[in-house]
Amino acid sequence: MAVETPPASNDLEPLAAIANFAGDAEALCQSCGACCAYSADWPRFSLETDAALQQIPEALIADSGNAMRCVGDRCSALSGVVSEATSCTIYALRPDVCRACLPGDDACRIARRKFNM
Repeated sequence: MAVETPPASNDLEPLAAIANFAGDAEALCQSCGACCAYSADWPRFSLETDAALQQIPEALIADSGNAMRCVGDRCSALSGVVSEATSCTIYALRPDVCRACLPGDDACRIARRKFNM
């Protein structure tokens, strides 16, 4: 299966302008979690500094050391039920790949489609 990676972006698109989305970005993510359960091949480290990676608990890093640990396709830092209520247990420390996925962007919509959302 080919994994589509999200485009890097630092701008948060207003969700009101995105079809099928309502509310603010934080609320959407806390009731979604699709991007964090989309694919074990997606949460790979790339631009993180060694200091940033050392902040992530070792139990949440894959044995390879180059990605977040996943159980199936789901990131081990994700808590809750996808499409109902979720949160990242290391949100403030999350890697760059997680920060790049923004509510309503292409990667978000691809992940949501996998869960029929």
